[in-house]
Amino acid sequence: MKWLRNTILEIVLVILCVFLSFRARGFLSAENLLKILGDVSMQGIIAFGMTMVIIAGEIDLSVGSAVAFSGCIAAWIVERLTRDNVPAAASIVLAIGAAIAANMLAGVLSGFFRIRFRVPTFISTLAWMAILRGGAKLITHGFPINSFPQGFSFLGAGYIGDIPFPAIVFVAVFLVIQGIMTFTTFGRSVYAVGGNAEAARLSGIGVGRVKIAVMAIVAGLAAIAGIMLSSRLLSGNPESAVGWELDVITAVIIGGTSLMGGAGRVWGTLIGVVFLGVLSNGMTLMNVDEYWQVVARGILIFVAVLVNQAQPGRR
Repeated sequence: MKWLRNTILEIVLVILCVFLSFRARGFLSAENLLKILGDVSMQGIIAFGMTMVIIAGEIDLSVGSAVAFSGCIAAWIVERLTRDNVPAAASIVLAIGAAIAANMLAGVLSGFFRIRFRVPTFISTLAWMAILRGGAKLITHGFPINSFPQGFSFLGAGYIGDIPFPAIVFVAVFLVIQGIMTFTTFGRSVYAVGGNAEAARLSGIGVGRVKIAVMAIVAGLAAIAGIMLSSRLLSGNPESAVGWELDVITAVIIGGTSLMGGAGRVWGTLIGVVFLGVLSNGMTLMNVDEYWQVVARGILIFVAVLVNQAQPGRR
């Protein structure tokens, strides 16, 4: 029953929410549910881009470092421009633009090395993980840069009504990526490249361009998440977002995207992100030891991979 295979995670999420509504006091309150959405938003934004990358048959292990680097480079630029008496608004706009551009350049280079020199993205992004993290520490000398004005905090900690602003960005990015992957020629090309790169090339698809594009997209989304995280912290911190790449990939895998490429759903990633957020929030409300929380997440990854392998044709 295909419909059941494609909705199993949604069913499990509903069961988990019902369970937590009885066992975790305050879980179903509007305030807590919006908190969950706000908490998962930054990693979720990256996860949508990672879905495209994995469907295309690649991977990006540098996104956690990219988050830290983008926040640090933005804070460093704002600090320098403020010293030169540049207005705060102009400084922030320039800093955000530079951070996104720098991250996307790293993504483009990863894609270029993959196509031109056949360097697996597992290796190239592993290198970028070290380069970007090290670059963040060089820029900041290992200490947070607290150069952002107070108003900057809105991007990462602000609200529109009762809804966290990061949650709004999260939903907007989901709609854009979902639209691209469902309704555009580029989205169909991503599936084709991940399913069979040689067949895609013979059918006239620019395999190299597609892979470079998805690597640039996930890098740009990591930069956006980094800007939002630095906004929440009101600083650029070189130690931020450690391990985020694993959390992001976990959400994508749980959402049903095949690590072999060619199959996956952006909607599935959305459910995977929310599922992890609900699980973490529920265990916290139930006072589960944080070490057991790590164990539970590990078991979840293992089960998700087994289910994924059992359903190779799932999209």
